[in-house]
Amino acid sequence: MKNATIFIRISIGLLLLYASICFFLKLAPETEATGSFKAFNTGLIASTYLMPLAKIIELLCGLSYVTGKYVSLANIVILPITLNILLINYYMSPDKLFIAIPLFLGNLFLIYRYWNNYKTVFTP
Repeated sequence: MKNATIFIRISIGLLLLYASICFFLKLAPETEATGSFKAFNTGLIASTYLMPLAKIIELLCGLSYVTGKYVSLANIVILPITLNILLINYYMSPDKLFIAIPLFLGNLFLIYRYWNNYKTVFTP
């Protein structure tokens, strides 16, 4: 189980690092958005702060996962982002669910594995 945790943690970390670095350095061309996803994406870009903020959080959490430091904190911070990635892809771009589902499930798995670190949060 320890090896699976390390593998999933580093895999998610590398994926988050890749996505955020590509965003900031413009390494990969942006895919053409269509339909309702295009309208949603236009709104995100128009906000000017939301996408850079999400990508900074992805970068920091990716670094945390790869280095193995502050993983419990990164699990909780990245959870709303992975949930949004899953839901956006489910409702607006189902062809990209093959990335969103493993990312979200991996995040849940890491929360499960580090659950002892969260016990005090849920005790009255």
